[in-house]
Formats: sequence, structure tokens, C-alpha cells
Amino acid sequence: MSRPRVPSWLLYGVLMFLVLLVLVLAPFAGIRTIPLPAVFDDGVLPLEHRIFWRMRVPRVLTAFIAGASLSLSGMCFQGLFRNVLATPFTLGVSGGASLGVAIYVRFGISVGILGLSGMSMSAFLGALCAIALVYGLTRLRGTSSTAAMLLAGVAVSSFFSSLILFVQYLGDANDMFRVMRWLMGGLDAVGYPTLGAMAALCFVTMAVVISQVEALNLLAVGEEFAASRGVNRERSKLLFFFCVSLLVGGVVAVCGPIGFVGMVCPHICRLLFGANHRKLAPASVLFGGAFLVICDTFGRCVVAPVEIPVGVITSLVGGPFFLWLLISHDV
Repeated sequence: MSRPRVPSWLLYGVLMFLVLLVLVLAPFAGIRTIPLPAVFDDGVLPLEHRIFWRMRVPRVLTAFIAGASLSLSGMCFQGLFRNVLATPFTLGVSGGASLGVAIYVRFGISVGILGLSGMSMSAFLGALCAIALVYGLTRLRGTSSTAAMLLAGVAVSSFFSSLILFVQYLGDANDMFRVMRWLMGGLDAVGYPTLGAMAALCFVTMAVVISQVEALNLLAVGEEFAASRGVNRERSKLLFFFCVSLLVGGVVAVCGPIGFVGMVCPHICRLLFGANHRKLAPASVLFGGAFLVICDTFGRCVVAPVEIPVGVITSLVGGPFFLWLLISHDV
């Protein structure tokens, strides 16, 4: 792939400007108009003031963090497997996290470890199980090829989807509705406590990933090449797998499974910024966050007062994009 002709600093400047514009304007979008004076003075329009600060602002920030986390996770997998279709969604990680939360909702398992809530821990363990299964299945064949891992991911994802349906069947009507609604992905019940916990988990994990982008650059060239440059292949891969599990688990626990963000955003950023992960990682974070904020804002405004779950919007965008990748790339 040819290097981008536009200077990176200019692309970053435009991207950061667009991100700030989206973050500033998105809280004002909705069925109820928020006048600017009501934002800064709760005595002018107290209801609008509360709607802005207690509902829309945390929702927009949560969408940004979720999109950034999913986009960075997709970038990691695309680099590790050297394939544009390798994402947490296609490799079964989102399915594993979803199964963990479905079990939590149905059976009420409440285990908190290291400050993580029961739901977050269930999502993380589910994501970790999915990665372990995919990795284990490919190692059983004595290979860790990209094609084998992608096929194993599809199989694991389908298996977990069946288990989610089974868990739904075991529950009552209320449990079935909760799981079904949650599986669509949504940000309609997010407050500052949830935002704070999610931000702490995702920011720390994203910082770890970004600090290891040089190893990811070498692994993206080839595992043998990375080993010749002193990279511990297995340890680095396990670290990235663990970080992706944390990111996806944290997002799924709060927002539900949101597909295609990890595929669309890193690929677009790669076209703009090139394949160097030192540039690609921060770009993926910014673009992925803004992308999900735009999708969520569109979903809650296009047929207001009815809200379309953000997972539905991203699937409508990502489905055709997925087909385009299949047609135009050698995957």
C-alpha cells in the first residue's frame, strides 16, 4: 500500500477537529432542543440542564470510549493476523463476552474481582474463553495460520450464538427480553458511575496496547521476522489477546455487542495514515470514538422519539463494508 500523500500532521489535525466537533454537537441532538443558556445555568431551564448533563453528556462520552476501544481492538487483530477481516466480532470475542453477560443476566451470578462488577467480569471471562478456544483449536492442528484462526473464530462465534439462544430459552419472558434488547447494543441507560468504571478500565488497557505498537509493527510483518528482532512472539500475542479481551469485555458489559466498528474504523484509518501502528493506533482511537458517537446520535434522532439501537446502525453500515472488503481484497 502506498504511503499517504497528505502529511500525517494535517490528517491528525483534521481528525481531531472533527472529533471535537462531534463531541460538542452530539449532546445537543435529540428530540428535546437544548438552548445554549440552559447548558451553563440550571436556573434558566432546569429540565433541559439535567437532560444535557445527566443523560446526553455521559451517553456521548460512553459512546466515544466504546468506539475507541472497539476500533483499537480491531486494529490489534488486523495487525496480528494480517487480515482486514480479523476483528473481535469475526473471531468470536464479542460472542464470548455476550455469552458471559447472558449467563450473568439469566442466573444472577455476581462475582467482582479487581474492582470489576459481576457483569464486567462475566463479559471479560467470556471474551477470554473465546480467544482461548480459537487459539487452542488452531494449535491442535499444529498451525497458527490466519485462515485457520478465522475459521475457528467463525465456528466459536456460531457456537456461542447457539448457547446464547439456549440461555434465553431457559429464562422467563423478562429475562428473554432483557437479553434480546441488550444483544442489539445500546447506550440508553448509561450514567456517570458506569462511565467512570468503563473509562478507567479502557483507558489503562488502551495505554498498554499503544505502548506495545512497535512489537505489533514487527508481528504484522511476520512472526519469524519479529522473533529475529528480539520480540517474544507468544508473550506479545498473549498480551494483545488479554488486552483485547479486557477492552471488548468492558464495552460489551456496558453497551452490549456492537459489531463492525473494529472492522470499519481501523481499515479506513489504515487507508489514510498507512500501516505504521504508531500512527494508526491513535488515529483508530479517535476515528472509532467519533464514528460510534455519530452512529448513536443518528440512531436516537432519525425516528425520534423511538431510538434505534446503536448496534443496529453499525451493522447497517458494516454489512455492506464487509461485503466490499470480501470483493475488493484478497482475504
